[in-house]
Amino acid sequence: MDKEEGAFLTISELAGELGLPQHILRYWETRFPQLRPLQRSGNRRYYRPADVALVRRINQLLNVEGFTVRGAQKALSDGPAVSERKDASTDLLSRLRSVRSMLARAIGEAES
Repeated sequence: MDKEEGAFLTISELAGELGLPQHILRYWETRFPQLRPLQRSGNRRYYRPADVALVRRINQLLNVEGFTVRGAQKALSDGPAVSERKDASTDLLSRLRSVRSMLARAIGEAES
């Protein structure tokens, strides 16, 4: 069962999506101060959409691009590269268009 886009993910869901063990995500929380998922009773972690995006970026830096943890920390603290900002704005624009079309359909159905 897939969750809606924007839904919180548990640590097991996020780890499964990325193909990583859960302890790696917990380790990253100790090394990347920006990564702070919600913790509820029993220390259950819930990753917000911003946390999920950050974890994906950390995974990209460490496991795809070959950065060290220190290098990934520096890359994240320096801010996103220009190409990443363009990708993010393109993604946001496509999501906004999707929402606009959903609203237009809903209004059309309500008027019928």
